[in-house]
Amino acid sequence: MDLIALIDRIGEAPTAALFGLFTGLVFGVAAQRSRFCLRAASVEFARGLMKDKVAVWFLTFSTALVWVQGARLLGFIETEEARMMAVPGSWSGAIIGGLLFGAGMVLARGCSGRLLVLAATGNLRSVVSGLVFAVVAQMSLSGVLSPLRDTLAALWITDGGRNMDLLTTLGLPDAGGLLIGLAFAAIALYLSWKERIGLSRLVFASGVGFAVALGWALTYSLSRVAFEPVQIESATFSGPSAHTLMFFLDKYAVLEFDIGLVPGVVIGSFLAAIATREFRFQGFSDESNMRRSMTGAVLMGFGAMLAGGCAIGAGVTGGSIFAGTAWLALFCMWVGAMVTDLLVDQRGLNGAAATR
Repeated sequence: MDLIALIDRIGEAPTAALFGLFTGLVFGVAAQRSRFCLRAASVEFARGLMKDKVAVWFLTFSTALVWVQGARLLGFIETEEARMMAVPGSWSGAIIGGLLFGAGMVLARGCSGRLLVLAATGNLRSVVSGLVFAVVAQMSLSGVLSPLRDTLAALWITDGGRNMDLLTTLGLPDAGGLLIGLAFAAIALYLSWKERIGLSRLVFASGVGFAVALGWALTYSLSRVAFEPVQIESATFSGPSAHTLMFFLDKYAVLEFDIGLVPGVVIGSFLAAIATREFRFQGFSDESNMRRSMTGAVLMGFGAMLAGGCAIGAGVTGGSIFAGTAWLALFCMWVGAMVTDLLVDQRGLNGAAATR
């Protein structure tokens, strides 16, 4: 069945949700099997290590760059039409939000995407933290925290009424993005070889990046034939988490790509965990652990909406189309995570060692 026939049969909005579901399924399976997580990679890096977690992150990031930029060169995607590029970006939001998100994901022991994956494998800590994240994200989007978010985001915005295209700003050739992706891939493959990461994990790590490219391609193809305007977007978990929560609370909510994405990730991660016998219920170890995780979820929820995306939405999805504020937000997430790990976790480990 071709795309027009599918739209005629089920409608444009359900088709968008179906595309989100499919993207989420691919992402969920790949993320669960590869153990992809920006928090884990940044903590490893902060401790002077360049091991498997950093390698997996680089492989995912480079795969997204290669697939998206390759598709752009072949005419399958026009990244300048993406929602993230078509509206002004916020430099101040990327800095402040990125730092907050980075700190939050260390406290919560996982970025928002990782929490969603873990929740589907029976991790009740991630269920609670994920719900807190979604509620705070909604409050930051259109609730009591939205005025503060708007004020901080307006401090420094991009010029020209659009986000900055890094490739154009730097004067790079059309193939520049693809070449950068290949360079990151070379680093990822070297680290993978050094750490002797198995082929299966390499494939699944690449699958996370492929899911990002898949989301871009599917929404772009839908925008070419749909009668109503369609947002060209891909995987992210700040806005979609809030939208999915409201979809089940508001009987007037409508289907869209976001609404299919989050359930798709949950289903994919759950099936992968069942298939590998990794599904098991886990809870908080104590009150302090619960307080820490919920604090981290609050910081991530507000930080992600301020930064224009989470570790996936800004860090990989926005990075793959070279949105200027997305790259800045990603850098600040790394910085926020490493500083928090240094001040909280590493100091705690050193203090515990000193008392022995």
